Amino acid sequence: MSILASLHRWYALIIKELIQMRRDRMTFSMMLSVPLMQLALFGFAVNSDPKNLPAAVIDADRGPFGRAFTSALEVSGYFDIVARDSNEREAGALMASGAVQFVITIPEGFSRDVMRGDRPALLVEADATDPAATSNALGNLGLLAATALDRDLSGPLASLRQGPPPFELVVHKRYNEEGNTQFNVVPGLIGVVLSSTMVVMTAMAMTRERERGTLENILVTPIRPFEMMMGKISPYILIGLVQTVIILLASAFLFDVPFQGNLALLFACCMLFICANLAIGFIFSTIARTQLQAMQMASTFLLPSILLSGFMFPFRGMPGWAQALGEALPLTHFLRIVRGIILKGSTLADVAFDVGMLVAILLAIGFLSLRLYRRTLD
Repeated sequence: MSILASLHRWYALIIKELIQMRRDRMTFSMMLSVPLMQLALFGFAVNSDPKNLPAAVIDADRGPFGRAFTSALEVSGYFDIVARDSNEREAGALMASGAVQFVITIPEGFSRDVMRGDRPALLVEADATDPAATSNALGNLGLLAATALDRDLSGPLASLRQGPPPFELVVHKRYNEEGNTQFNVVPGLIGVVLSSTMVVMTAMAMTRERERGTLENILVTPIRPFEMMMGKISPYILIGLVQTVIILLASAFLFDVPFQGNLALLFACCMLFICANLAIGFIFSTIARTQLQAMQMASTFLLPSILLSGFMFPFRGMPGWAQALGEALPLTHFLRIVRGIILKGSTLADVAFDVGMLVAILLAIGFLSLRLYRRTLD
């Protein structure tokens, strides 16, 4: 009888938990949606072998062998020539802004020197701020150098196909010559840490007031929604700036990450990014009824932010739909800004597009949070 009574109590508790799960629809839906989201992101979006990386070509030779090598780059699938008639200044600006990841310089007299057997040097510059994004493409260059001109080296030139490649390939990794992954990861941690702490802490702010019963006292005051939002998020701005200083000091003294840019510009962009994340957390805090729900919503937001922003995996390696989702996330644009300022010495003009996107995201999220703010506990 005691065993039957125990089974009966066990069964009753199971029924009770199922009823509670059914009533808490938000938690139940997240239990189902989060695994599906992880499956979709890891299965379809994550790709450690990016293809079609944008490249610019400076062709001072304009000869047949230079064109043949350029065509071989595109056929390989790793390179997408987006600027064919660039000069050195234009190509440098494109790389500084992140518009291209490679710059291929074909020197004057390249075709003539190949036919003479002089093995001229061909320069390939790579944006190595993210070594994982360029490593496979650079590894494929050796094979291209050996086979790209085979079709053109025929007849009297057939002997040039024997032995070493008919030209010397010089690879220059810009901004991170040694391909040190710490130079890419540590600056990116500024964005990840700020996202994680700012969104979670602000998401808990309103729900903590609701659970403690102090929100009702605030609602009866004449405070306006905008004043409420600013009052809640303002203290966390200082916390975010302190976190930024700590990571910058650690990157300089522990990891030897070089700082090439303007410190004031970096902190201004950090302020903008912090405000955007605090506004997102404020939205979660106004929707959630409990701190547990707020934490679940924040975690659901942070997972795609980290995976689709380019922090863990190359952004350009993801399919188009994943890149479109990533462009809507503030972390994506902030990572480009912070890596550009720290590693490249980017100016405001270089990061203007991503700064503009952060401003647009902040305005949209701020407007939405004010619309969702409720003056009642219902």
